[in-house]
Amino acid sequence: MLIGILTVVLLIVIVTAIFVNTSPQFGGTPKVADLERIKNSKHYKNKAFVNDELTLASTGFKWQSLFQFFTNGNNKVPLKQLPQNNLNTSFFKTKPSKPRVTWFGHSALFLEIEGINVFIDPMLGNVPAPHPLLGSERFNKDLPISIENLPAIDLVLISHDHYDHLDYGSIIRLKDKVKQFYVPLGIKAHLTAWGVPANRIKEFDWWETSVFNNIEFVSTPARHFSGRGFTRNKTFWCSWVIKSKNNSIFFSGDSGYGKHFKTIGNMYGPFDFAMMECGQYNEQWAHIHMMPEETIQASIDVKANYMMPIHWGAFKLALHTWVDPVERALKAAKSKHVNIATPIIGEPFVIGDEYPEKLWWE
Repeated sequence: MLIGILTVVLLIVIVTAIFVNTSPQFGGTPKVADLERIKNSKHYKNKAFVNDELTLASTGFKWQSLFQFFTNGNNKVPLKQLPQNNLNTSFFKTKPSKPRVTWFGHSALFLEIEGINVFIDPMLGNVPAPHPLLGSERFNKDLPISIENLPAIDLVLISHDHYDHLDYGSIIRLKDKVKQFYVPLGIKAHLTAWGVPANRIKEFDWWETSVFNNIEFVSTPARHFSGRGFTRNKTFWCSWVIKSKNNSIFFSGDSGYGKHFKTIGNMYGPFDFAMMECGQYNEQWAHIHMMPEETIQASIDVKANYMMPIHWGAFKLALHTWVDPVERALKAAKSKHVNIATPIIGEPFVIGDEYPEKLWWE
């Protein structure tokens, strides 16, 4: 019996190793020149990227909660398809005079700003995992618009390389529509492994900037981690500031609450609009994801005139109910007099005009 158990374990290890080392979903490794730039980052220490403040991936893991990840009970997923606004190609032909945002669920956002199309963390796949059997499915079966019917994309912004933000299948289907990719240090290797030409990828350390179509894009800090397969923190993570003559927008990426929000607010705020992580949290990993109340405080720290909770509404990646993020955020926003937008998936809205505020999840 012992021999049989050991044989099964060995087979599982072998199959897993083959899968990780041969499947394209896991991406690539940096070339020599790119690796040298990574090593020169002051945020890269002992062969891994680090945060500016102590950040633990686990803040008290409870083994009894492990089984709960594999169940959908306690309202962790919606019982039916969520309300969704569907779009067609012709919609994007009419350009708004002010920035327009369309939420695709989770942290995927399509931003039209001053004549260009920017897609932020375009995870458009069905499962946020390297294999369909390794993750829970998207709440809605369909996207607001198919990838094939999306317009040309001038710029894709990536916050980090976790599967719910950087998706192999989405990049494969999007890459020929995209002029340029802006990514944190180390992620270029993933994209080139997936067929994106190196000259269409620009890597950023924290506080590095680039101007695209007279719009400044700044890679700013986040309190998180990275990793695909067996690797951890070999690529960097970030938030993004998008600042033009007329508009100022912030995207938090994935982040635990930290002092960096006030720093960003003091350096680049106030912001017309901020898209803030609010979901997939738990006290067991409190350093790397914010509780909704912290999300609202972070929007105050960055000096946002209006905020939108993201990182919810598409996938089950934690143990809270699927509506808990937005309900707690709304309660905290009301108590702190924070303006909050709550669009349905696929609902375009213009920054500076009337913001969607319906309680559609009820």
